[in-house]
Amino acid sequence: MAIYHLEAKVVSRGAGRSACAASAYLSCSHILNDYDGVQHDYTRKQGLVWQEVFLPDMAPPAWQDREVLWNAVEENEKTKDSRLAREFVVALPIELSLEQWQTLLTDFVQNQFVADGMCADLAIHDPDPPGHNPHAHILLTVRPLDESGKWQYKTEKEYLCSRDGEERGFTAAEFKAAQADGWEKQYQYKVGRKKVYMTPSAAEEHGYERASKYPKSTKYGRQNPISERWNSEEQLLIWRKAWADVTNKYLERYGHEERIDHRSFVERGIDEQPTIHEGVIARALEQKGIVSDRCELNRQIKADNRLLRELKAQFKKITEAVKNTLPAIAEALEKLRENMLIFCYQLGHIRSSKKQMTGALNILKPNLAQYRSLVQQIKETTKERKSLLAEKKSLPAIHFVRHRELASKIAELTEKLEELKSEKAMLLHSLEYPEDATSDIFQRQIDRYEDNLKRLEAQENKYAGELEAALSEYAELKEQASGFDSLQLYLERKALRPDREKAAAQRIEAAYGDKFSWWLMESGLRDVSGYLDEYAQEKTMDRELRQRRRSERLERKMKNRDMER
Repeated sequence: MAIYHLEAKVVSRGAGRSACAASAYLSCSHILNDYDGVQHDYTRKQGLVWQEVFLPDMAPPAWQDREVLWNAVEENEKTKDSRLAREFVVALPIELSLEQWQTLLTDFVQNQFVADGMCADLAIHDPDPPGHNPHAHILLTVRPLDESGKWQYKTEKEYLCSRDGEERGFTAAEFKAAQADGWEKQYQYKVGRKKVYMTPSAAEEHGYERASKYPKSTKYGRQNPISERWNSEEQLLIWRKAWADVTNKYLERYGHEERIDHRSFVERGIDEQPTIHEGVIARALEQKGIVSDRCELNRQIKADNRLLRELKAQFKKITEAVKNTLPAIAEALEKLRENMLIFCYQLGHIRSSKKQMTGALNILKPNLAQYRSLVQQIKETTKERKSLLAEKKSLPAIHFVRHRELASKIAELTEKLEELKSEKAMLLHSLEYPEDATSDIFQRQIDRYEDNLKRLEAQENKYAGELEAALSEYAELKEQASGFDSLQLYLERKALRPDREKAAAQRIEAAYGDKFSWWLMESGLRDVSGYLDEYAQEKTMDRELRQRRRSERLERKMKNRDMER
């Protein structure tokens, strides 16, 4: 079925990427990047089914060749951390055909990007097996074009000028007019031991010496209004909504009932927890039989969401089905208890996962500190050993006593260095990290665990809220049942309970598969009994049952005596 996915990324030199490489990848072609001389060849990549370049009216026609277009972008960006392009990856609805995808994407790109002055490089990928994961890559220019097809500025230098104690920013063009109104640029002047920004006229009065030729300016300059709009969060939200709208328009046009929605679960009022992006590496690990923590978390989220959908539907049925009869209320109460049991199991499963991740963090963080300490010791020991080796090498042979001292010290440092390296290797081996691992691998693992912990905490809060709602519903039903015989209600519920508990266990086992735990199931039963105070209630009802049975026996004896008389 159609799904909503729109991923926005920026192609930046600062992240080690290039626009030529991104274009070569999406078009499965080879492009030479004139900026750095690197040839990017993706001709062996499979899955390309359609590609096209779209240009606004003011763009040079030669840019219809993507190699010319993106080399023009690379040439115009001078800094080592320049933002070169913006990239969108969108999921295509499997209900539509290739020709319909082309029409849909052309509509979206022309109206949202090209009409706004961007050049767009577009490709559809439908990797093997076809129809499994059809998606499109849209690569966009980030610098506006003027009417003659020349690149506009992204940002202009903005000078912070002063007049009568007031400070205001002006671009170079604006400053010419502002200067006539008495605004002056500010420069650094030496005032004692300090350097202070002031205007030349103010500095001249005190005879201060200028310390720098560069005028005071804002840190990032003033953004081009068009670039500022393109880079804004508000514009991204507009594009996200536009993709949902145009996709739904074409789904409706071609007779499909499926629809997609760009809004988050929270905005749509959906209680379910969204899954996280797993990525190629995590899926590759799973295919090799290695459990990925990201895939494992997604499995848990999907299982929890599936159960939640069932329970929500059941709550609705309970509300509609309850009538003022004792069997119906007994059935409703036991169904609610079944749902509570599932919520308690889910909370137990989440808390168990949190405990495991917290335990892993408690191991990883000290290991990271130990690793960094070892690396620092190795660095210092290596530096000291090199220094002594250099001294020994430069020392004349006549100083044989000092030679012996240095040789002894170098031997000690060599042995110490080997011990430190061995300790480092053992630490990495114990954690199943490669020998050439750096502290970054520890930090990335810690960040992943902490991110997963936050998600688990969000799930825990959600299911704790669902449990509270179920307890409130249960209390209302108990109040509704107050007019019935409490012992009869208890006996009705007790007869239903084994089947309801068995049904709960089957539903949980179906959702969690081989991750199902009978220990957590028993723990959930104890928690539910505690919330509903069932132990005390059971004693009270058993005592009342014994009293009634004694009363019934006495009543029968009295009747028998009356009959004998």
